[in-house]
Formats: sequence, C-alpha cells, structure tokens
Amino acid sequence: MPKLPGGPDGRSLHARAILGPELYGRLSETKVLLVGAGGIGCELLKNIVLTGFGDITLLDLDTIDLSNLNRQFLFKKKDVKQSKALVAARTASAFNPNVKITPIHGNIKEPQFDVAWFRGFDIVLNALDNLDARRHVNKMCMAANVPLVESGTAGYLGQVQPIVKDRAECFDCVPKPTPKTFPVCTIRSTPSQPIHCIVWAKSYLMPQLFGEDEDSGGELDDAEKQGENAQEIATLRKEAQAFKAVRAALRTPDVGKGPSAAKMVFEKVFHSDILNLLSMADMWRSRAPPTPLDFEGIRSGAFVLNKKTYPEDGAAQRALKDVKVDSGSSGMSNGSTPNGTSAAGLKDQRALSLKDNVDLFVSSTERLAARLRSGEDTISFDKDDDDALDFVTAASNLRSIAYGIPGKSRWEVKEMAGNIIPAIATTNAIIAGLIVLQAFHLLRKSYNALRNVHVQFKPTMPLSAINMTPPNQNCGVCRDTYTEVLCDLARVTLREVVEGVLGDGEDAGGLGERDVSVYEHTRMLSDPDWDDNLERTLESLNVTRGKFLSIVDDEGEFATIQVAIGVLPPNHPADGSALILPSPLPTPPPRKPKKAMPSTPPPTGTKRAAPDDDELEPAAKRQKTNGIAPVPPPFTPSKKRRLEDDGLIMLETLDEPLEDDVILVD
Repeated sequence: MPKLPGGPDGRSLHARAILGPELYGRLSETKVLLVGAGGIGCELLKNIVLTGFGDITLLDLDTIDLSNLNRQFLFKKKDVKQSKALVAARTASAFNPNVKITPIHGNIKEPQFDVAWFRGFDIVLNALDNLDARRHVNKMCMAANVPLVESGTAGYLGQVQPIVKDRAECFDCVPKPTPKTFPVCTIRSTPSQPIHCIVWAKSYLMPQLFGEDEDSGGELDDAEKQGENAQEIATLRKEAQAFKAVRAALRTPDVGKGPSAAKMVFEKVFHSDILNLLSMADMWRSRAPPTPLDFEGIRSGAFVLNKKTYPEDGAAQRALKDVKVDSGSSGMSNGSTPNGTSAAGLKDQRALSLKDNVDLFVSSTERLAARLRSGEDTISFDKDDDDALDFVTAASNLRSIAYGIPGKSRWEVKEMAGNIIPAIATTNAIIAGLIVLQAFHLLRKSYNALRNVHVQFKPTMPLSAINMTPPNQNCGVCRDTYTEVLCDLARVTLREVVEGVLGDGEDAGGLGERDVSVYEHTRMLSDPDWDDNLERTLESLNVTRGKFLSIVDDEGEFATIQVAIGVLPPNHPADGSALILPSPLPTPPPRKPKKAMPSTPPPTGTKRAAPDDDELEPAAKRQKTNGIAPVPPPFTPSKKRRLEDDGLIMLETLDEPLEDDVILVD
C-alpha cells in the first residue's frame, strides 16, 4: 500500500483540493472562537483542526466527568475532574502540530470577555448546552458584528443555524420555550410526580440545609399573593423556622451526644413535617395522604408501609409494590451495588430499596456536613458532585415513598435534576460536520448558500435544509443599535455616558437631547421622571466591563441603543479623558410603525365571506325608504365597541341620558 506523503503538504492535500487554494490559504490566518468542549465541541475541535484552521481559542467552564467518556472522545479516564478546555486542546494539538490552540478554562459571561474581545475573532462557533450562555454569545456577536454558527442536539435531533447580523435571524428572533415551573405548594406539600420530589430535594431541601441562610419568607409571600392555600403557607412558615436548629447541627462537630445530624434532618423532614401536613385534614379530602417515615423502624427492618393509606390510588399501590422493605444492611454510598461492583452504569441504574435510600441519605448527609465543618461556606447542587447527587437521589426517593410515588434510580435522578438532554455521539458528529460547512460559506461570504440545517428522526429525509429567514423586525436583540464606550468606571457618571452617546443631534451626530429611559439588563437606572442615579458613577451602579446600558427612547420613535461598556486601553494617558465615546455617534433607525390591517376587498365570487367572531352583530331589519336614501348611522357597532373599550361612549342623540359615572367630553 503506497504511503501518503508526509509533512504539512501531505497533511493538507485533500483539504486543499476540496476547498481550493484561496479559501484553504485563508484558514491558517482565520481566528476562531469555539465555545464549549463537550459532545459537539470535541467533534468540532477535531474537525477544524484537521481542516486547517490555524488559530483557535477554545473556552469551556466545565470539568470532565466519567459519564462524558462514552461520546467525548478527546478525554480518557485519567482526565476525569480536569478542565475540558485544557485537556481537549492538548489532545487535539497532536492531530495537527501547525495549529495554535489557546484553551481557556472559564465562563464566557466573565467581564474580560467583552465586545472588544469578541471583535478579535473572525468567526464564533457555539457548542453550548446552556440557553442563557447561548443568548449571551448571540448578543455579544451582534454587538461585535462577528458571524456566529449556533448548534444543538437532543438525542437523534440536531440543528445548525448560521447567524449574520442584518442578514439572518439571530438566536433570539424566535422566542425559546421557558423551563417548566411548578407551584410552591405542589413542590413543598402535595407532590404527585417524581419530578416534583426531585425539584423539592434539589431546589428546596438542599439549599435549606447546605446553602446560604436565607429567609424563605419572600417565596412564600409571593405564593400567598398568587392565591395559593393560606393554611399550607402558614405551615410552611413554621417548617422554615424549624430548619434553623437542623442547619446548626449540620455545622457543629458531632461529639457523640444526642442524635446525629443526619437523623435530625430525617426526622424533621420525613416525619415531623409530614405529621404537620396530615393535621390539615382539608388538604387530604381529594388526594391520598402521605405516610410519615420512621427512621429507627426502617433501619431495624420493623417499619412497614401501610398500604391501606392509598385505597383508591392505583399509581401509589404500584409504587408501594415496587418498594422493597428489607432488613439487610447494605451500608452503601454513591448507589453502589450490594456485591461491591464498581461498574458505574450498573450501580447508578439499579432500583434502590427503602432501606437503601435511608442508608444513602445518612451517608450523603454526613459527607456534606463534614465538608461544611471543614470550611466550605455553602454547597449547591451539581450533577457531577457525587455527594450532592447522592443526597438528592435519596431525599427525593424517600419523599416519593412517603407520598406513594414511584422512585427513580440514581441515573434517572441525575438526568432529571441536571436537566440533561440525551446525547448521541453520531448526532454530535453529524452536527459538527455541518457547522464546518456553514463556516466555509460565512468565510467565503456566500450568504445565499447559508442554510438552517436540521437533523430529523425521519429515515426518508434525515437532513432538512431551510433557506435563511430575514431578522425579526421586533427582535429585542439584533434590531437594536450597538455601540461601545471605553471609560474609567470609577470616574464616569451615568449622565456623562447617556448624554455623550446621544450627542447634540443633526450634523453633530447622535439623536440629540431626548427623553430616554436607561436600563442595565432588567434594572431600570433612570427615566425622565426619576434621575437620582444620573450623577452616580458606573462602578457605584455595578455597571461593569462587559455589561450593556440600554438607552430606550420614551416616545418609541427610534430603536434602542445598546451601549457596551469597555475599559480604557492600557496605553491611555493617566491625565487623559475618563470617557472615550464612539465615532461617529450611533444614530438608531426610526421604528417602523405597525402596518394597519388591510381592508377586506370586495368579494369576487357568489359566496359571501363569513364575518369574524368579534364583528358578529344581530342583523337589523332593512328599513322601508319609499325611494329615499336612508341616513347612515353615525358609527358602526364594531366602532362603538372599540370606543367603549377605550372608555368613550358614542351617543345616538344629544338628548340621550348619561349614567352617573360618565364624564361628558366636548
């Protein structure tokens, strides 16, 4: 078999032939930002390295977990707990020694990764699994005017979306579904599904025990305002007070006197709190009541769940049959199997008995408490933190058992609590290849060749390519006008930035003096009737590098100005201006007025069009005119209704009586 020629020329032979010498020659000088080194990111990094991209910056916040190894092939078992970005860069560098890869272990939302930093790249490739981070990168690319290729997978499904400012939809042009939420009282008092118990263990119990000592009254106040059960909320307030003693026990070294902290937590949560809920008889008239759990009884094997508690609840009966109440001691942690096997897949996916869950609850609680006592201030849930995952698994399953809900394996809890979307290596590989193809079109500026590509679960059409859609004119991200100011945050005031960006108008540039409101994200900093913050510095308002000030025209005549905040360059003289404004000043386009609904054309056929529902009025009898044209009414019924909606009343005659609460307007 003939040997391929070595050296750089041999390595690039096929890529040069396919791409052509002009495009291939540009790849070595193209600066690429790849955000994410997970399932898609590993495949994509391999692709762009072998293709010949010469200057790659790889950024990822995550560390390698054992569960990543089945599809993220740049990592090995010895790399577990190390930075994904650093290990991926080290592994991929061997594929092409001529490529420069700069790994960054960090969060893309950190302030140093501002608009000026993004502007240093020719193209950005997204391989993220986080909606908030995706929206952030999308906005930064809009501000820096850098093309972006967005991507994502979910099992066998995938999508690639090239994004070019002013030419195609951005990531936010189409609203994304919001994560599902549950009422407070459902989570805290009346769960009916496994996900309710998992959310309770992850988002309520764990923060209460191991998080910051915050008053939960605000959440309950909001629930009360929304009309949730007042009696339930009063009981939940008492529970919150009782947690203080339990929190203290978890942070105090165990001296062997009295019950252990883990037992205190168990009896508080799974016994006392349930007894308190059972005291509210009205709550259980239409639903099956929970069963208080007995700590010592379960550990000794004497406790038996009362099946008569759920006489009409078929799901609960099935759940109780699945619960194995044994007396054997497993003494396990991390969901290990009784025979001591270390196979992670087997131990995570096996069903846990009632006693298994109690033992796992005690073990994980003690491990988390030991971390608090050794100096950790707070511990929050992380799907890759074994102690935290064990705790949420055991706590959610114990709550499920108490309420007659089917339990979940450790693997299932990790998937649900970590919001993990199933990942398939083949889908990731397909999407990574499609990203590179779209990147080539962007570098060639072949905008007509760009496509939104979908990987579908359709054997007859696994790939679907859709022409690019123009930007949504009502998008609150890509339709804004972006600019950047460089400043000394400690010296520059909000007024100086706003007035400087607005300018004097006309020939001097900018919009000139106008009534505007100023926001930072969702925080209002000023408006025409409230200017208290205008004399404060940006630093005092926590408007820091990498953030945006939104200047909104109060009249709604012009688009919003998004002002990216940057810092002064290193070589800026110490006695120089504390504020460097953009040149020229931004001039946002006028907002297009909403198009009026076109009038209905006269019917051309013999059939009469059906009226809209909101225009239906009883048909009036035709008056006899005796050949004289009837006088048209002063208004139509539909117009009358619209006026009444605006608080106005049209009178038939001047003599028509008025109601007492009607004000006459000339």
